[in-house]
Amino acid sequence: MAKSSSLTLILVAAGGVAAGFLAAQTAPFFTATAVAEESTSAEQGQVSQALAGLDSITLGERTRGELTSSGELNGNDGSRYLRYAISLEEDTLVEISLSGALQGLVALYDDQLQLLESAEAVRHHVEEGGEYVVIVSGADARSYGPFTINSRTIELSDSDTLAVGTPVDSWLDGSSREVTFTVEEAGMYQIEMRADEFDAYLELSGPNNYYREDDDGAGNLNARISDFLAPGDYTIIARSAFGEGSGLFTLTAEPRELPGDGELRNDGTVMPNDTLSGWFSGQELSYQLEIEDAGMYQIDMRSSDIDAYLVLEGPNGYFREDDDSAGNLDASIADFLAPGSYQLTARTAYGSDSGLFTLSVEPRELPDGVELRNEGELTPNETLNGWYSGEPLTYELTLEESSLVTLNMRSTDFDTYLELYGESDSYSDDDGGSGTDSRIEQALLPGTYTVIARGFAVSGSGMFELQVSAEPTEMQPDA
Repeated sequence: MAKSSSLTLILVAAGGVAAGFLAAQTAPFFTATAVAEESTSAEQGQVSQALAGLDSITLGERTRGELTSSGELNGNDGSRYLRYAISLEEDTLVEISLSGALQGLVALYDDQLQLLESAEAVRHHVEEGGEYVVIVSGADARSYGPFTINSRTIELSDSDTLAVGTPVDSWLDGSSREVTFTVEEAGMYQIEMRADEFDAYLELSGPNNYYREDDDGAGNLNARISDFLAPGDYTIIARSAFGEGSGLFTLTAEPRELPGDGELRNDGTVMPNDTLSGWFSGQELSYQLEIEDAGMYQIDMRSSDIDAYLVLEGPNGYFREDDDSAGNLDASIADFLAPGSYQLTARTAYGSDSGLFTLSVEPRELPDGVELRNEGELTPNETLNGWYSGEPLTYELTLEESSLVTLNMRSTDFDTYLELYGESDSYSDDDGGSGTDSRIEQALLPGTYTVIARGFAVSGSGMFELQVSAEPTEMQPDA
């Protein structure tokens, strides 16, 4: 137990003047001497007199004061301080905070004058009841002014269950705290652990081997787990990030409203013009995309919680993926899709983050009068539009007579590349046109030629224009 007589003797031994600070700009250090242990009855009278002269604080009430140049001097940095006595009961959690114009700190000492806490707001678990010392000190030698000491008892919960909408204030003493959380109805829930004195860490486990953990998801070293939870009993482990740390923490569980109709779809069939909401929780989600009519389509995955990532696989080895094409860490795949069934995978780009996302599939309108031709015959002196999506597009060009042939491939979406093959001829070009456009100009003999239009990089995609011109010529083709 903390004993007031012991505290009084030490204060007398200190002579009312601090000998220094335990740490710079925290709180004064009082030196106990052997004289305190061998005090006479006369000295006991001096102790009682000193204690009677010390201002006191009543827990739960506000105490106003002012720090001036007449305050006791800290010899280390020249700052001033004032001392108060306070009675604290065993096994209580108290908060003592400092407010007002004074730029300073409040510190709490035990009856052995050991520093317990020092901050603008001190929270401490009182293990032994008795008399304690509160010291208000200036931040430096220039810190003076009025202040208010606020003190209160924090009611701690020893419940081993957490209910939705009912916060739990508790105390972490260096070990973990385990509570049970029961989900009555499937839905979105957000569990948070907030603490001022240590780095909060949450673990959540539940039915069907469910497991999630988080360190700083709520910011400022606070932890948060937001997820779609099935009905059942879950175990929450609240601890510090590195296994050590003590202090007050608050644990909450709240339902999270879903957008739109409130329905989540984490699998199933997706059709053009569909928009759905899903929840990613560490495992990639697969949907079946059905395309009935060939054409341009745009698939978007957007989220404010995770870095979205899309993968699209389809007939004839079709494969596309995207990370941030839609901006703000959102993913987008815009491509010309042939009829068929595609597998659409929604996931996050990195790590095991979780969160809500929206997935949409929309037909993409082509400019007026534009039709896409991704194969077939080329007619001299024509211009066509096609769509490159990672796979080379093959066309045939037939010449009835010797001609000077010019092929131009232009695109604002990707770096184009042209190839031209005949029975004994082979030509190619990357940037012979303007910018990254391609151009082949070559005298060719009559015959059938293969024209391949593609991107310089496999990852490129987009619309392109292919222009073909052929002028009869008496020129002999290059050997």
